[in-house]
Amino acid sequence: MNEGMDRTPLTRDFFDRPVLDVAPDLLGRVLVRVGEDGPIELRLTEVEAYAGGIDPGSHAFRGPTPRNSVMFGPPGHSYVYFTYGMWHCLNLVCGPEGTASGVLLRAGEIGVGAEVARKRRFSARHDRELAKGPARLATALDVDRTLNGCDVVEGPRRPLSLLCGTPPPRDQVRSGPRTGVGGDGSHQPWRFWIEGDPTVSPYRAHAPRGRAT
Repeated sequence: MNEGMDRTPLTRDFFDRPVLDVAPDLLGRVLVRVGEDGPIELRLTEVEAYAGGIDPGSHAFRGPTPRNSVMFGPPGHSYVYFTYGMWHCLNLVCGPEGTASGVLLRAGEIGVGAEVARKRRFSARHDRELAKGPARLATALDVDRTLNGCDVVEGPRRPLSLLCGTPPPRDQVRSGPRTGVGGDGSHQPWRFWIEGDPTVSPYRAHAPRGRAT
């Protein structure tokens, strides 16, 4: 991780923009997780955009529910969901309040606090695998539903915050279909990543789950 990176915190205005502007602009930014075991700093290398009511791939496509209510609130908050009965995933709410758009944090490079992340991700063979995928990222950072709705830009002793970091050159940013999204939401090129970064997760197309017999 770049020692000379910009440590200025991102502001509410950064997140109060269309999701397709925010998502690629998050690459190279640094997510700071402060917990009981000490801080972890993660440089974001892969994200996915979800556009609420116009996006069949979004949890918010059919409107507000108790599960997704944070997405309809103000920008600059975390949306954490539990999936497959095993894993948590971390998103950042963006766009004007009520639009319910958000960015899934898919992968990153852990610099500060790697020794803490290794204890949670003991199966990782290399540090580049500590946060290589959204579930691994959440596990490494000890993110669960208790952090759902966390304000990442205001308040004392925030458990989650974002620093400006060092965005990559534009010619290193790539986009393509989102991982595991099927149906009408399968073809939008709304996954963004840093080309050639070893922490980026492999792309997997949607695989329909078979019916129980």
